[in-house]
Amino acid sequence: MNAYTQADNLIVTAESSSTDARPYTVYTERNIDKIEQFTKLPEDMQFDIRVVASVMPFRVNEYVINELINWNNIPADPIFRLMFPQKEMLKATDFDFMAKLHKAGESRENIKKAAHEIQMGMNPHPAGQKVMNAPMIDGEPVEGMQHKYRETALYFPSQGQTCHSYCTFCFRWAQFIGDSELKMAATDAATMHSYLKAHHEITDLLFTGGDPLVMKTKILKAYLEPLLEPEFDHIRHIRIGSKTLTFWPYRFTQDDDADELMELFKKIVDSGKHLAFMAHFDHYAELKTDVCKEAIKRIRATGANIRAQAPLTRHINDDASVWVENWKTQLSLGVIPYYFFVARDTGAKHYFEISLARAYEIFQEAVTQMSGLGRTVRGPSMSAGPGKVEITGVAEINGEKVFVLRFLQGRNPDWCYRPFFAKYDEEATWLDDLKPAFGEDKFFYEDEYKAMCEARGA
Repeated sequence: MNAYTQADNLIVTAESSSTDARPYTVYTERNIDKIEQFTKLPEDMQFDIRVVASVMPFRVNEYVINELINWNNIPADPIFRLMFPQKEMLKATDFDFMAKLHKAGESRENIKKAAHEIQMGMNPHPAGQKVMNAPMIDGEPVEGMQHKYRETALYFPSQGQTCHSYCTFCFRWAQFIGDSELKMAATDAATMHSYLKAHHEITDLLFTGGDPLVMKTKILKAYLEPLLEPEFDHIRHIRIGSKTLTFWPYRFTQDDDADELMELFKKIVDSGKHLAFMAHFDHYAELKTDVCKEAIKRIRATGANIRAQAPLTRHINDDASVWVENWKTQLSLGVIPYYFFVARDTGAKHYFEISLARAYEIFQEAVTQMSGLGRTVRGPSMSAGPGKVEITGVAEINGEKVFVLRFLQGRNPDWCYRPFFAKYDEEATWLDDLKPAFGEDKFFYEDEYKAMCEARGA
């Protein structure tokens, strides 16, 4: 069996590891019974997980199961909640409906059809990313790319549109449910290269997914090595968005092309470009294994920087002490704390969301316990339709309590770092819930953003 072949018929992304490498074993909703620890859970909990996993993507591997999850602390263990769908992740009516289908022994086809109806109501493409971010060549959209901000383009290589494991909160869950209409994926590197040649304002290219590091290094080279040619001198920063350090750190230490991958990283750095490994660490437990620490050392030895980001999520890391330990552990390993996100308005948002007021309290309590080296982290940040909006504070101005906000990135770069104010609202969980302060009827960017949406037909 191919080491990365998936039981749910997703794309095959790598060849078998060498005999010296640790074997990679993956579990999905179809073979969840083969997880020994899962079969020892209470039967009602097993059933609940199966029901939710028939709606939300589920994928986990043996490293996560055996080395990251504390099976003596179920269901409270944060990594368990990060990986295994919980009953409350579906709204009660949706769960009850799906549970009846399972109990009635409905066909897989009928269950999938019912799940699709629920999925379409979970905002599969937040922030207008499918329509608003699509770059164009000769009036036609470029498949598998996004160009939301002037300096930065995102690329979704088709071979990297899965992950070693799936986070239950993933805002790109729509990539993994087998719906080609929802999936963002590019099969032609030449089109990406052509677009980049024509847009010299782009300085940063982010390889994302899924996870591009499920690809073999020889495939990754075909995308990245051409960018080292002089015609791409304007691409100064290459970012790789990946959670592989959490889900399969052996990718950097024991996989049969691990050394080749490190050589590629070094080649990029030696060419004069900045290589940024955009890691995702939701909890400090992900950083504790020896193999993760070794993988971080190997990546840093190539000259690449590792920056860490994650969303604030209820049930997983909604405690300032978790973030303090997370950031301090990152710093001790040479990882740069980068973004503290607000969980996006998609998927099981009702399960994970935290009020903006509480998010700011947690962030402030945590960041004030860090030294200056740890205060590189930015947030709480919402990746919303108009751009990345940061809550910089809560203040009282002329007797009115307000959120102080600013854009860290905006569809119009001129919006960035311009303070604006929203009425303080203890219930608000997203930018769309906020109202302008001081009697204003709209935020300063709204008319321009509306015109952008109309121009795109969004």
